[in-house]
Amino acid sequence: MAYLEAAVVVYLRAIFYPDGFDFPLAPGPSSVILIELGREAATILMLIAIAVLCGRSKIERFAYLLYAFGLWDIMYYVWLKVQIGWPPSLLTWDILFLIPLPWVGPVLAPVLVSIAMILAALWIIKREDQGATPVFPRWAWWAEILAGIIIILSFIWDASNVSAGGYPNPFHWEIFCLGLLGGLAIFVRLMQPTVRKRSGSRG
Repeated sequence: MAYLEAAVVVYLRAIFYPDGFDFPLAPGPSSVILIELGREAATILMLIAIAVLCGRSKIERFAYLLYAFGLWDIMYYVWLKVQIGWPPSLLTWDILFLIPLPWVGPVLAPVLVSIAMILAALWIIKREDQGATPVFPRWAWWAEILAGIIIILSFIWDASNVSAGGYPNPFHWEIFCLGLLGGLAIFVRLMQPTVRKRSGSRG
């Protein structure tokens, strides 16, 4: 799946950026942009389908969604590197999503988020396999959602400038780190005291 995603991006860049991808963003027909938005939405639906098929409980399905998303995102960049040697470094700027606004930032930023998602997912799945279902209070869910919104804010902070054809301004690492480290801190804090035993486990 990550290979296919990378292949599509290679084709798009060959069409719109024949000299190599860089900002400012190249204008494209609205029909192509709509198709690209549909492709991104379809990708999310596929990741959700994987989670629904693999998980046994709501929390485990959520964990598999995190795991699939994180693994897909990292392998997407691995395949781009294999196929066209891009990105030249983890600090290279990329356009991450178009829904609902352009998300832009250094490649390192989404990779760090993906690593955190994978580690959190693996812990939840491991606890589920051990017969203990992680239970997080409602406030923790809202806090994690807020942390995610803060991370997204760091990506879309400069969306209007990028959409207008400008080169991205310096990335707001302070906003990004606030969201990422805040979300990680909440998760780590709740790892131990929010676990309850289930009546049975998969043998």
